[in-house]
Amino acid sequence: MAQARTKSQESATSEPREQPTDTATEAFVAHRNLLFTVAYEMLGSAADAEDVLQETWLRWVGVDLGTVLDPRAFLIRITTRQALKRLRTLGRRKESYVGPWLPEPLLTAPDVAEDVELAESVSMAMLLVLETLAPTERAVFVLREAFALDYDEIAQAVEKTPAAVRQIAHRARAHVAARRPRGTGSPTEHRAALQAFQVAVETGDLQGLLDILAPDVVALSDGGGVKHALPRPIVGADKVARLLAIGWWKREAKRSVELVQINGGPGLLIRVDGEIDGVLAVRVENGYVTGAYHVRNPEKLSSVEREIAVSR
Repeated sequence: MAQARTKSQESATSEPREQPTDTATEAFVAHRNLLFTVAYEMLGSAADAEDVLQETWLRWVGVDLGTVLDPRAFLIRITTRQALKRLRTLGRRKESYVGPWLPEPLLTAPDVAEDVELAESVSMAMLLVLETLAPTERAVFVLREAFALDYDEIAQAVEKTPAAVRQIAHRARAHVAARRPRGTGSPTEHRAALQAFQVAVETGDLQGLLDILAPDVVALSDGGGVKHALPRPIVGADKVARLLAIGWWKREAKRSVELVQINGGPGLLIRVDGEIDGVLAVRVENGYVTGAYHVRNPEKLSSVEREIAVSR
């Protein structure tokens, strides 16, 4: 892939030319979904990813486009640098976060699930693994593994040498490999598992939940200190089944559950009296539910009101 270098290296006598704003706009819009995905995978927050895109745009319109050979690489470089700055700020914010922190869920189009690599890279489970990486490691891993940038391009984006980037990439891959969820299964098996899970959750069927949950299933929830949530992860089919059957699903209010695509995978959109109350993203492996990620923090639910486009 071509590096984001300038034409001035080829023609030192060229004078910078003012570019019409619509040219910058066209280039930015053409890559916007990609840039959002880069920022979101680095930050785990759609709201912060959107802020990064605004900062990227402000810097992009100040660039002399006549000097840019590869707009895609140049825009990714800007986005990565802005996301890294915000990621370090987010780290400080998370230290004072009330209760467990989960990524901000996205309502994604059904076709995202068809791109297995993209779906995994934006999944709640993978984003939680990425949370365990240092900021630069996360940036390098995302750019290399999810977007297949070469080491020279990544080096420019993170302001490291290519040799250093290779070492960081190797270390990040090993870290993620030791923690990433594993499992196989066809889309048909996944749909069947999720449908059984949905019915069991809606009806409070304890045995139905026990039949579909993996023995070592993990449930996490995020209320942000505003809504009731689990204070710590719950592990084990029996505990998680009882939690789902009688904990979140008491009948005091009118509740509805809608099957949706959350972060490229199966999930349930939960409404109470017609209003969105939370999202339950589900990890399915080998026909069993191995992870349940329940987000109730109202500040994290705006991106499930409409589909968000992600791309590679």
